[in-house]
Amino acid sequence: MNPSIKLRGILAGAVLAAAGAGLWAAQEVTTSRKVVKSVAAQYPSVLKRRGIGGTVKLRVLVNPNGTVKDAQILGGNPILSDCAAKAVKQWVFASADKEESIEISVGFDPNSAD
Repeated sequence: MNPSIKLRGILAGAVLAAAGAGLWAAQEVTTSRKVVKSVAAQYPSVLKRRGIGGTVKLRVLVNPNGTVKDAQILGGNPILSDCAAKAVKQWVFASADKEESIEISVGFDPNSAD
């Protein structure tokens, strides 16, 4: 499985984004709010080379204007968690009437192709 991000919600869509240093992440988005801008989580090359991967769980609070207000780490490797949170905090969603809380799982697979 390639590094991926899955949001649980109502409508499905897909966004592919490139990360720096030749590493990339496929992002599958499922939410009632359209993702206007997404940033892929960067997989630290030293962790990938050492076979360290896993899933990071986040709870993201999205402001009515679409910006991410907060990304709370619910579980996962601390270094990978920081990478996932840093990326998701840069996301921008379509505007809505109220704040929305979304749970996200970000997968880091050391066996995926760069």
